[in-house]
Amino acid sequence: MAKDDHAGVDVAEFIATVGLRHAYRLSYLTSAIVTAGYDAVKRETGLIRGEYLLLLCLSHQKISTAQDVARMTRRPRNTISRAVHRMLDEGYIDRAPDPSDGRQSKLTITAKGRAMQTRIEQILSEREEEVVAPLSADDHASLDAILQKLVRHAASLKD
Repeated sequence: MAKDDHAGVDVAEFIATVGLRHAYRLSYLTSAIVTAGYDAVKRETGLIRGEYLLLLCLSHQKISTAQDVARMTRRPRNTISRAVHRMLDEGYIDRAPDPSDGRQSKLTITAKGRAMQTRIEQILSEREEEVVAPLSADDHASLDAILQKLVRHAASLKD
């Protein structure tokens, strides 16, 4: 039973009654990972979500733009823009003008940024492992396949 210690609510039973139960389940699980994870990241590193997501994207893309990061993370451009300025100031990323578009800058992660991103990934991975602990190896494989299919589809949808 998934009872909430404070209210005596069975969360799984509650979610089964909600109209958008897939969305609500995904949101609930994401919050279970992200909220606690990002709180730990902020406490341990001082970085906030947009800053971490910027480092995450740049650690997996050799060169990117702030616009690319906003698109990959579905975060508002102004959130990513603020993150870019702070991460530049902290030495976590570098910026160079885009020779083909003077309005854009090319962003890259520095060694310091990569080390920070590795630490943040460790923090978030620990929390994710706690949440998905009840799954078997087959469950993990199925979940990965389903989530990948949904992400590919969602990425093709217009906002």
